[in-house]
Amino acid sequence: MKIAIADDHPLVIKGIRQILSGNVDMEIAGSYANGQDLLRGLAVQQPDILLLDLHMPGMTGEEIADVVRAKYPDIKILALTNEDNVYYIKSMLRKGVMGYLLKTTQEEILLHAIRTVYEGEQYIEPVMKEKVLQDTLQAKKQVSANMVLSRNEREVLRLIASDLTSQEIADKLFMSKRTVDAHRLNLLMKLGVKNVAALVKRGIQLGLIE
Repeated sequence: MKIAIADDHPLVIKGIRQILSGNVDMEIAGSYANGQDLLRGLAVQQPDILLLDLHMPGMTGEEIADVVRAKYPDIKILALTNEDNVYYIKSMLRKGVMGYLLKTTQEEILLHAIRTVYEGEQYIEPVMKEKVLQDTLQAKKQVSANMVLSRNEREVLRLIASDLTSQEIADKLFMSKRTVDAHRLNLLMKLGVKNVAALVKRGIQLGLIE
């Protein structure tokens, strides 16, 4: 399999070359320090796999991924980066990137990921896969909570977080104290907590309170 490397750190490229050189089924098809050089190189020769850094001079990895996927759809992209933010992995996967690895990964994981992607399967580093899973679950909880809470309940929750009493909330929202107390009880039940402190904490976790 032919592999190209796009990274603006010479030591990183040298290290990857050394790792891949001991594998008879892998061949370096070129290395590039920025997006412009990469695109010029791809116009001459297309690899099977592109190891792509996210942060390089001139063009970002996201921009490069868009161009490569549009012009050379057969090239399988494997992001190799220091960026462990869930935003980037989701963004790159949406752009058709087949794999996502951190530069701190072990050599054997890099080789396994390359072979996995070459076979047309997705590979995400386990630690990043777990981050994406947790982020997705959190988003689902937030959507669920927003769906089950009424507008008045969300407003009462916001004012509870501002440390207002039930009577102060009632005066502010032009409703009776009994109604506010009912909303308080419903909030405790719906968010599965036992007291106001836990209610506020859960509301922040779910994105219901800024």
